[in-house]
Amino acid sequence: MTTQTAFLDHNSTTALKPQVLEAMLPWLTQPTGNPTSRHVFGRNAREALELARKQIAACVGVQASQVVFTSGGTEANNFAIKGITANLSPSQLLISGIEHPCVTRPAQSLAWHDWKVATIGVDSQGVIDLAQAEQALSARTGLVSAMLANNETGAIQPVAELAQLAKAHGALLHTDAVQAFGKIDVNMSALGVHAMTISSHKIGGPIGVGALIVDKRVDIAPLLHGGGQERGLRSGTENVAGIIGFAQAAQLAMQSMASRHTTVKQLRDQLESGLNRLGAVIFAQQAERLPNTSFFAIPNIEGETLVTALDKVGFAVASGSACSSDSTEPSHVLLAMGITPDLARGAVRVSLSDSNTSEEITQFLAALQQQVQRLKGLNAVAA
Repeated sequence: MTTQTAFLDHNSTTALKPQVLEAMLPWLTQPTGNPTSRHVFGRNAREALELARKQIAACVGVQASQVVFTSGGTEANNFAIKGITANLSPSQLLISGIEHPCVTRPAQSLAWHDWKVATIGVDSQGVIDLAQAEQALSARTGLVSAMLANNETGAIQPVAELAQLAKAHGALLHTDAVQAFGKIDVNMSALGVHAMTISSHKIGGPIGVGALIVDKRVDIAPLLHGGGQERGLRSGTENVAGIIGFAQAAQLAMQSMASRHTTVKQLRDQLESGLNRLGAVIFAQQAERLPNTSFFAIPNIEGETLVTALDKVGFAVASGSACSSDSTEPSHVLLAMGITPDLARGAVRVSLSDSNTSEEITQFLAALQQQVQRLKGLNAVAA
């Protein structure tokens, strides 16, 4: 058994990489100007900020002027949904049935402004049904929002194909690429989308920084008004240290993507081989997935109970999205896939990084087997 907690929840957040902290420290510990100030300190901050913008842009194949920095993925997704629709006549907004709450909730809020919100279904592997999407699209569709990779199952979505369908009907498409960015190749031009959300703390960068990447042809209204920073699209003094850290983390992620993909895929294969021996149901196993993500359930074992039990013996995992952990309802992603509520309540997510080891997976599987046997014994006594 491990003597300290093994962190197996990297889809929720990641540790700040040492190189990222090193890049940030001068902007946290030395005199730093406001990027809008005219003096030398302000000019230095502005220069560093614009260099970071260029670095982020290069990672996703866009021009620096398309990058709008935000406080994170949630703000960027709200900015995309509310900002784009603000400049369109109320019509239809389409979202997939597996979106994160920071897409579904702003979408639902538009119903108060005469928008018709509709949902595109997914198949049993949690992948968007393109035929259903094509049926739902019409000349009355203004915006489509679909994530690039699901945060719970890891299933990669056919966003490029969906973008083509949307364009054929004159609709704009936004993608939440927060979980995909840094784990798989993400190129905005290749995807053909009009707006894309990315975030820092999923790739070894600081919490509280993200970006919305916007096609220059898209008319988008600011979510925050004020001093006119970020070309008037996102007012508020920029988080210079955080943005520099974000850019450093993004560059590191690009440099190590291929090797990390191989490493975490091997760890996941080891994990899922053991899960199969334990009789687990692995969700979206037949879909193309992020290499680090495994979402599973042990029949007749509550996921929240199992997560708590595993935490007590030294393993940090999740029962679903960390950003909706206040909910006791079964995963909406699994329900959209047609999974029964009873099985969905048993869901546990393991999300790996190249900091994890084969030994940790072996220890985790042993602990999982032990806790499952213990909980089944308690269930038998209670029955």
